[in-house]
Amino acid sequence: MTDSILVVEDEQDIADLISVHLRELSLNVDHSLTGEKALELAFTHNYALILLDVMLPGISGLDVCRKIRDKKPAQAILMLTSRTSETDRVVGLELGADDYMTKPFSVRELQARVRSQLRRVHLMTQLANSTTQENGDSESNSSALCLGKLQIDPTLHRVTLAGSELELTSTEFDLLFYLASHPEQVFSRSQLLSAVWGYHHSGYEHTVNSHINRLRNKLEVDPAKPKIVQTVWGVGYKLNRQGVSS
Repeated sequence: MTDSILVVEDEQDIADLISVHLRELSLNVDHSLTGEKALELAFTHNYALILLDVMLPGISGLDVCRKIRDKKPAQAILMLTSRTSETDRVVGLELGADDYMTKPFSVRELQARVRSQLRRVHLMTQLANSTTQENGDSESNSSALCLGKLQIDPTLHRVTLAGSELELTSTEFDLLFYLASHPEQVFSRSQLLSAVWGYHHSGYEHTVNSHINRLRNKLEVDPAKPKIVQTVWGVGYKLNRQGVSS
């Protein structure tokens, strides 16, 4: 089945250009000029990915992102921002965007980043379908990762901490699963970009920082003093095994 993508961009010329290059990847592309229309389409269609511009007439792209994330936590969202709007990029990531690109961007980078997001979407779909076929309604899974009070089931896309289920976006889940698969190992932001997002482009460290912050808000008793996902200053981040010990 061909993936469908929603492009939310108020400048028609830019939207047309993006759409042409996405169709080169054999994707179905819908377009919205406004945030209001984008919400209508997002809630009535199943898009593999939404490309969302920050600056929109009426409701902003940031508000659109928040509203979509509230109703569809697993929806993949790639935000488009201007090169000078660092605040928008950070806020967009904190609101739940999976990634962002700054304008102007190259066709090659656009296509690479879209393919990266779609690979993640396809993997999660395949895992979910595989679990349904093999286990029926069973919720047990031998591939689940257990570290003390933290349990991560990659096929059911489920995380529990001390018995309580956490609601994570697909990217938050992937980031946590990667860190938990290598407890105590320290990863730089560049390494995490490569492993989780699938690219190495410099200048996108906010992507990692913001997702780490969002994870901490959901995992930690005190996000300001994290015990589970810790910073190793000057190096990167690690999952602390003692932080999830029973």
